[in-house]
Amino acid sequence: MDKFQAFGKNISASFTPFAARTQQFVKESLGQAEDKTQLPPDYIELEKRVDALKKVHNTMLQVTSQYSNEAYDYPTNIRESFNDLGKTVSEKVHLLSSATSPQEAQAALTAPPSAKPQPKTFSHAVARAALNSSHILSGEHSGAGEDPLATALEKFAVASEKVGEARLAQDAQIQSRFLAGWSTTLNTNIMFATRARKAVENSRLSLDATKANAKGGAFALPGQAGRKDGMEEELSEEARAKIEQAEDEFVGQTEEAVGVMKNVLDTPEPLRNLADLIAAQLEYHKKAYEILSELAPVVDQLQVEQEVRRHDSSGF
Repeated sequence: MDKFQAFGKNISASFTPFAARTQQFVKESLGQAEDKTQLPPDYIELEKRVDALKKVHNTMLQVTSQYSNEAYDYPTNIRESFNDLGKTVSEKVHLLSSATSPQEAQAALTAPPSAKPQPKTFSHAVARAALNSSHILSGEHSGAGEDPLATALEKFAVASEKVGEARLAQDAQIQSRFLAGWSTTLNTNIMFATRARKAVENSRLSLDATKANAKGGAFALPGQAGRKDGMEEELSEEARAKIEQAEDEFVGQTEEAVGVMKNVLDTPEPLRNLADLIAAQLEYHKKAYEILSELAPVVDQLQVEQEVRRHDSSGF
């Protein structure tokens, strides 16, 4: 019997604070709480800033998480076969250059994969389409020399594949230096701040519940009056001690939460991660510019040569 009573006391001791907070929360929700401890204005300002930072992280990650999806710019209206994705464009170009018959050329385009399937990005898709187009023109070309458009398409295919590889390198950098960092801030730092704020709210409810209990306040349904007797009576030493203890807990939790929120707001990591994202994008566009800058004059020269041949053949 003694053990049962002791067990009951332990359960009551652990449950009572939660019950008191819940009762206080309900009273406040129903507008029955007479005195509600107010949080400092500076604390409320910190809460608003943390909420804004959390919203920013969710907004940015919702969009930039696409960098984890290789095919985020892959056309949805095309259908490429397993053989289309078998080898890189560069490998196919090498096989085509050594082909001695149309059959060997076709086999080069449909060669079985040497490793994992090729990436599904827009640039890689353009590269494969350009190479296949080049092969189609070359197969029907019967004149002397090479078809200039077929040659240009092949070179464009190789360049597009390089651009696609640069995009994949950019994505990998963004995943490791931006997405990982912002996810950590959201799921760790900001989450710690949320927990600290919850502890402050719980300690405030406990404080106000302790005050209400010491003054003889009681829970009442809407439209009913709570107890008023004892409100003006002086508090007992035990009641004062409980209130002081609850106040100390509230002040301590508030100070801790302030420190946690300031740490979240002052950390340079989000800005550093954003700088890394921009640097990765810059490197990608720089490489794409270099690749296409090297290709453009080559294609321009093919165009000029074709115009000259056309002019010469016309007899003008």
